[in-house]
Amino acid sequence: MKIDSIISGNTFVIHLFGDVDHYSTEFIKKYIYDNIIPDIKNIVFNLEGVEFMDSSGIGMVLGRYKEMSEKMGTVALVGVKGNMERIYTLSGLYRIIKNYTTIDEALKSIKLRDGVYE
Repeated sequence: MKIDSIISGNTFVIHLFGDVDHYSTEFIKKYIYDNIIPDIKNIVFNLEGVEFMDSSGIGMVLGRYKEMSEKMGTVALVGVKGNMERIYTLSGLYRIIKNYTTIDEALKSIKLRDGVYE
């Protein structure tokens, strides 16, 4: 598992590479906890580099959604593909967490949601 990240305004963009499974979710949660700053209220997970995600990964994403919702923010996904796309669709996760084609698209949508117009 490799993680890279940037901060864009009040949004933490996290690029994940490798499998997101039972073994890596604790590492991801610790990374977020160690690197997030207090005024962040949105997270974008870039999953383009992820080939596999199990239920632990989905639970980790949902946990971050709950945390950001408490800050009146949100979580967005980018690059969901393959079996992950099917799982997210069948589970109904897309009803609460949006999937975008690009990071720029996700950031633009979050800014509009937050009332920031460029």
